[in-house]
Amino acid sequence: MTRTLLTGNAVAAWGARLADVDYVPAFPITPQTEIIELLSRWSAEGQLAARVVMLESEHSMITAAGAAAATGARVFTATSSQGLLYGMEMLYTVAGWRVPLVMVNVSRGLAAPITLEPDHNDIMAARDSGFLQIHCANCQEVLDSVLMAYRLSEHAEVRLPVIVNLDGFYLSFTREPVELPEPTDAAAFVGAFAPGQAPLRAGHPTAHAVAVLGGGPYSYFRYESHLAALRAAEVYDQVAAEFDATFGRHHPAVEAYRADDAEVLLVMLGSFATKAREAVDRLREAGRRVGLLRPRLYRPFPAEAFRAAAAGRSAVAVIDQNLSLGFGGVLYGELASALAGMAPPPRALLSFVGGLGGRDISLEELFEIARVAGEAGESGQAPPPRLLYTRAELREMRKLQAVAHVARTAEDA
Repeated sequence: MTRTLLTGNAVAAWGARLADVDYVPAFPITPQTEIIELLSRWSAEGQLAARVVMLESEHSMITAAGAAAATGARVFTATSSQGLLYGMEMLYTVAGWRVPLVMVNVSRGLAAPITLEPDHNDIMAARDSGFLQIHCANCQEVLDSVLMAYRLSEHAEVRLPVIVNLDGFYLSFTREPVELPEPTDAAAFVGAFAPGQAPLRAGHPTAHAVAVLGGGPYSYFRYESHLAALRAAEVYDQVAAEFDATFGRHHPAVEAYRADDAEVLLVMLGSFATKAREAVDRLREAGRRVGLLRPRLYRPFPAEAFRAAAAGRSAVAVIDQNLSLGFGGVLYGELASALAGMAPPPRALLSFVGGLGGRDISLEELFEIARVAGEAGESGQAPPPRLLYTRAELREMRKLQAVAHVARTAEDA
């Protein structure tokens, strides 16, 4: 075991290296490019026995990844933001092929307007594609999740591709202490990929899923994939337990932090949840019974874990770093669906949207969320969904609008 300082991007590359991948189709995009640069260098220097190939687009990259995995190669690739959307057609196709591979997505806000900073709208757009999803809060989790993702993806009862998600800039370029396992230990955990199980080989029962089919056979194959995704929840728990036994780090599907006796639970995805942990500690020091739930496994959605954790709570406050236009926070909506009809339910379920386009979420805002959630739990009435946005930010926005108005007026004159 080697302990060293690494960026989130470098750790993602190390995960692919330690998994001993065979093929890396790639296309650069900020803030993911460092992953591919490292893998390319290692391949050129002979430190990685994998072929790294630059394609002309993310669409071709994901197509090549799926095709290679279908022939029995262990495949890794990575993308971000608009790149993920560019290849969206092939996400559905590759998942329909039932091929195991791992793709890292370095989350970044989507256009328009344009931003290079992170939020989760890109990864949320892929939630129905058939790719399983694991979300990371720190650099160590990125490494561990890539290794676990291969075990999950290649499991005989799953055979679905996996996206490992990390936040751009907040993790991609942040150096943190990371424990790198010995290559022999990592190889023993991940295991050898079985090429004989490649789903597009002749005679395989799902070999015809790539053909044009009528509604009956199509429904069969789609539901077969759905059942495999549901089975992945149990397989994930098994893989997490084995990873803990091997490396001493436990990564449950839903991480509960100081939640056992909590009256109010905050729910967050990704790296900003580390700030929520600090807020929970501060609130505990002040005598407030607040805890945190952080889903690591997002597809399949860990509904049962959430139901068990939320039962009988005073309030649950979901903080989404995404915004489904015309609907609201995606995680809030999915959690509301999961908790519907449970007994006893939390008295109030609240929705907050923040961190869009890389906007920070301050401790003071997290304290305010906890306060509002506490009051809602006491009254049993949840307030309307709220965007985290300060008066100072609104004043600055009004100034910019005024400047633009004056400029337009002068131009018209």
